[in-house]
Amino acid sequence: MTTTGAEHQRTAGGPWWWERRRGAVLDIGLGLVSAVECAAEGVAFADKARLPIAVGVVFGLLVGSVLVLRRRWPIAVVLVSIGVTPASMGFLLTVVGLYTLAASDVPRRITGALAGMSLAGTMIVTFIRSQQDMAQGNIELGEWFVPFVAVTASLGVTAPPLLLGLYVGARRRLMESLRERADSLERELQLLAERAEERAEWARNEERTRIARDMHDVVAHRVSLMVVHAAALQAVARKDPEKAVKNAALVGDMGRQALTELREMLGVLRTTETTAAAPATAPGSEPVTAAPVPLAAVGVAAAAAASRAEADDGPCLDDLEELVGQSRSAGMAVDLSVDGVPGSYPAQVEQTAYRVIQEGLTNVHKHASGAKTHVRLAHRGGEVAMQVENEPPPEGGSDDARLPSGGNGLVGMKERVSALGGAFVSGPTDGGGFRVSAVIPARG
Repeated sequence: MTTTGAEHQRTAGGPWWWERRRGAVLDIGLGLVSAVECAAEGVAFADKARLPIAVGVVFGLLVGSVLVLRRRWPIAVVLVSIGVTPASMGFLLTVVGLYTLAASDVPRRITGALAGMSLAGTMIVTFIRSQQDMAQGNIELGEWFVPFVAVTASLGVTAPPLLLGLYVGARRRLMESLRERADSLERELQLLAERAEERAEWARNEERTRIARDMHDVVAHRVSLMVVHAAALQAVARKDPEKAVKNAALVGDMGRQALTELREMLGVLRTTETTAAAPATAPGSEPVTAAPVPLAAVGVAAAAAASRAEADDGPCLDDLEELVGQSRSAGMAVDLSVDGVPGSYPAQVEQTAYRVIQEGLTNVHKHASGAKTHVRLAHRGGEVAMQVENEPPPEGGSDDARLPSGGNGLVGMKERVSALGGAFVSGPTDGGGFRVSAVIPARG
């Protein structure tokens, strides 16, 4: 964090009203010099006013020491300097007081009024003194000399400290404004970084959920079919060797398909990680040292890249015949019906519809082995609807496969459908079976 003015004041720890100790030392030193000057000028003032010299010295000391208060009460210092102008006293007091007043945050109309009073007072006193010197014969010049000296002396005493104070004050206010703006920008950047980290964490969690859901879809369906075929292989191995060979080939095909889909998902993760870690360089060009990539950006990029890769390479509704055929080859009686004219759907819509039907068939393999199943797909223009409904399983059919269940299949289907703005319903039917239904907008 940058150091603001308020923080700097707290760390400096100056006495009384001073922000810094060196400021206090400077003001006290100027006060001492001004007090000595006014005390010396007080001797001449006492002589002309026919007062005791001690009175003039004490008066000068008091007037000059007022300069110590210039940072606290700059208006009072200037007023005192104006008040002692007729006594020809307080040159340093006037100059430093006007500078401090112009550099402070006092309204400009007050500064202008006090500067004008100081200018007028100095001009009048100088004019009167010059006339007195010419009348006494101390100066023998033309009549033009008196007003020239009065104007020059008054401007020389008033204008330079006033202009310098205005410049210093404007510069100080500009620096404070820039410092505050820098602090504000730094706070905003820190807030943006925190929000980016939150979004990255959300994206990572979403990506973990998506990967877990896809892994569940792949493993649950393929492995369920493999277990069903393995059970059938065990049952017919001795009685029908040809059918056993066929079932063994199907098990091998299922395993290879599962491995292929798993490799595709893992390959997406490796590709995303490599892309985020090593920026590409053009052939023949010098290697460029890339700026460090925040974890937030990497997390969001990984999620986006993985989602795009899945959208490009995932299954679609055209693969339903193959999906249903795999279940039929495992011994399930599956009836597939498609209504309506297929439209041009986004990849995510087709993948979600495919995964819902796939998970519905997997649940039938797990919990209602041997039950007749009806798969319905309807294209309704603005939406696509799907339903997987199985009849009650035959006696003893539900225990043939003995497949474990993690209870995440229905949750994953609902998450997929809800993410695209669709509706998902699942539950038992009146006839003792189970139904899974979903409707997804055509635009996702």
